Amino acid sequence: MNKPFITLLIVLCTLLSGNLFAQEFEIKGSIVDSTTKLPLESATVYLQTLKDSSLITYTISDKEGKFELAGRTQQKEANLFVTFTGFKPHQQKITLDQSVITLPQIGMEMATDELDAVQITAIKAPITVKKDTLEFNADSFKTRPDATVEDLIKQLPGVEVDSDGKIKVNGKEVNKILVNGKPFFGNDPNIATKNLTKEIVDKIQVTTTKSESEEFTGKQGTSEEQTINIELKEDQNKGFFGRATVSGGTDERYAMSGIGNYFNDKQRISVLGSKNNINSSGFSFDEIYDMMGSTANSISRSSNGSFSINGQSFGGGQGITTTTNGGISFVDEYEDKTEIVADYFYSRADSENESRVERENILPDGRFFTNSRSTFLNKNDNHRASAELQFEIDSTFKIYVRPNFQFTEGENFSSRTEESLDEDGNTLNTGVSSDFTESERRNATADIDIIKKFGSKGAFLRIGTNGNFINNTSDNFLNTTNEIFGTMPSVETRDQLTDTESKENNISADIEYRIPLKEKLFLDVEYRFSNRRERNDRRVFDFNNTTNTYDDFNESLSSDLRVNFQTHLPRIGINYETEKLYLSFNTGLFISELENEEFIQNTSVRSTFSDININGYMRYRIKQGMSIYFNYNTRTQAPRAQQLQPVANVSNPLNITVGNPNLNREFSHNMYANFNNYDFKTQSGFFVWFSGGFTNDQIVPVSVTDENRIRTTTYTNVDGIIRANGGGSFSKTIKKDSTSLRYNVGLYGNYNKNFNFSNGVKFSTERSGFTPSVRLTYNYKEVLEIEPSYNVNFNTTTYSLENFDNESFQAHTVGLKTTTYWPKNIVFGNDLRYTYQTNVAPGFERSSLFWNMSLGLKILNDKGTIKLTAYDLLDQNINTRRTVTADFIQDSQSTVLQRYFMLGFTYKINKVGGNKNKFEVF
Repeated sequence: MNKPFITLLIVLCTLLSGNLFAQEFEIKGSIVDSTTKLPLESATVYLQTLKDSSLITYTISDKEGKFELAGRTQQKEANLFVTFTGFKPHQQKITLDQSVITLPQIGMEMATDELDAVQITAIKAPITVKKDTLEFNADSFKTRPDATVEDLIKQLPGVEVDSDGKIKVNGKEVNKILVNGKPFFGNDPNIATKNLTKEIVDKIQVTTTKSESEEFTGKQGTSEEQTINIELKEDQNKGFFGRATVSGGTDERYAMSGIGNYFNDKQRISVLGSKNNINSSGFSFDEIYDMMGSTANSISRSSNGSFSINGQSFGGGQGITTTTNGGISFVDEYEDKTEIVADYFYSRADSENESRVERENILPDGRFFTNSRSTFLNKNDNHRASAELQFEIDSTFKIYVRPNFQFTEGENFSSRTEESLDEDGNTLNTGVSSDFTESERRNATADIDIIKKFGSKGAFLRIGTNGNFINNTSDNFLNTTNEIFGTMPSVETRDQLTDTESKENNISADIEYRIPLKEKLFLDVEYRFSNRRERNDRRVFDFNNTTNTYDDFNESLSSDLRVNFQTHLPRIGINYETEKLYLSFNTGLFISELENEEFIQNTSVRSTFSDININGYMRYRIKQGMSIYFNYNTRTQAPRAQQLQPVANVSNPLNITVGNPNLNREFSHNMYANFNNYDFKTQSGFFVWFSGGFTNDQIVPVSVTDENRIRTTTYTNVDGIIRANGGGSFSKTIKKDSTSLRYNVGLYGNYNKNFNFSNGVKFSTERSGFTPSVRLTYNYKEVLEIEPSYNVNFNTTTYSLENFDNESFQAHTVGLKTTTYWPKNIVFGNDLRYTYQTNVAPGFERSSLFWNMSLGLKILNDKGTIKLTAYDLLDQNINTRRTVTADFIQDSQSTVLQRYFMLGFTYKINKVGGNKNKFEVF
């Protein structure tokens, strides 16, 4: 595969040398306020064609008002525009007859009347800088006529969209998507960006993610994640649009999905639904690459098509899943400034999977091998309802209420056969088990924030409360037979019912008061209280052959554990906040008490801790597009009930786990830093980051394996855990008119040092890895798009014990994605991925070429699409992975989708704008 990949790069370079590196120009100048003669920083300078006002290139002025506008075009003349908020736009015709053009100083005049305001509105810059917000004018970025918002976002400078729809802006991940400032189906980017069309979008705004209270009070946020807000055109904000797809294929594969959206100014109603058996979320309506199901071929990881919204799973998982999903979302804003966002989701997932595992277990005095085969059948129903209510009492007083309820019920069946062998291949033990579980889970949460602002200098008082109430119940039927060989052979059987009820109640409250000390300098005083109560009541009953029921209570395996973890955190901090510099430091005393009591086994433990809590942040915007960020914090984490419960869990009799009621809390130090720079002149940028920390009293497993190779695991605390990871990426866009090349080069590395125990011997494990990658996107006049990519994962594990062999392996992935939009009304896509991994055990596939193909024909004035899809055309899809831990090396292979062909039809409805009365039926 490497030779075709290199050949492709040569072809691309040949194309680009003829198309992109011709007729270069550079325009230099400076921009000032015509009255004060002061330079204007972040003014937008852009060049458009005379014929159709297509955008050629653009840039932003620096802090001295200077700009350098570089580009490539076949145009001989063009219009130059300069815009700046609050000033009249400047326009002049430029003759592109020189490679370097130096313009006289440009003086901008203040806008003073309504006529000026009309002129400013009429001329829209492709990009506008507003404090910490970047605003992109959608019409300035050319895409194909039926493009989605995702297609538009891919054209924006500094923005990357990967194959899963994950968006990054200047290297920072986008974690929230808004439409007209409100959530759209739980902020999931795939639903918003793949279903809204570019033609209804006015502008795309990118800003640092903030909480609602930070937005209302004006306090700077500490998040390094980004929020994208999609503003719709005013005349497109009334109406209905949606899509529906029906598909059927070979091997009884099918997919059905639909989404509809009704807009009426500030009101929005959206509904969606889907059903399929191809491991797909069903909510992606890409014209060519949706309905291809899971690209689940995996060598070092499982990429299985799972999908979630706010933590709710929509199918996926290893194996083949049939999913049924439905949801409705409602948004409205009333005249009394009350706002409501509410949604409901339903999902059902029926999964089936078979897996084969070969594990090499490492002990201080030798090794043994475990082989197993398993079958899983799972059915799960999930309901989630959530809402967000905002009550603005006046301009200084606001209340937020966010209730959420989730209910899940499921049936899970598994069967397993397992054998353990010594180094000479002799059988040590065998096990056969079947397991059936019926379960229910209820989770209710409620958040309330009350915020009052005082004066105009930034003072405020915020009171917040949070409640999280979880109730889980399950009935587990376990049937096992284990045979032990060797000098004292034996056979042990279990036929048991385990009735479990676990409850977890988390209640917290906090109060925050900000006092302005002087301009931009604030004193923050805060107090937080939290209380987590857990109860895990686990009753085990053996089967009674006399009564033919499970009524023989097994006290030794039963437990009734109650855990109470209570914390107090008074804090005080100093914050300095300007547009360029944000400094924050706060410290406090984290006082915690951990108490657990076991009523059946009659044990009780109580511990108290006092830890220094520190949080420090620094963000400095060096110039537009360039910033540096750093934070440091400490964190305290209490053990969970399952880690504390002092009874044996024998659901797998060959691998038994027992909790430790004497565990301490974990205490960690964490730091994170990044630097990003995007140069609007060269349309290139890079992003580097580092994250690290160390933990004391980390909870780790302690395993003991007896002479029959039956493992028993409990938990203990260890010090000296170290973790570090970091990386960087560089991206650049080369553009000439409507032809462009974007490339991205990245490098990721990680290092972790952990301590573990094997048969009572403590040892250290050090893992390191790094992953270089490269991805290119070549777009020729919205007719042809080629996306080659390559990455390789290098992984090394070293052990402190001499008889443990160090482990290293690599995983290579080469990808090629091509899409053509010619001839008209025909879309042809190919998605190829070749994977190869070293050091896989014999009998496991280590390489595959995965090829998806799709052909779409647009009909009915582009409202309909007929699509033929070929999934895994070469029938080579595999799901093989290697896992390396402290004391074992494991190879596994499980069920994946096999080759199928599918024919589908998609129809789009788009009725927006126009006569208002047309939509009164809603």
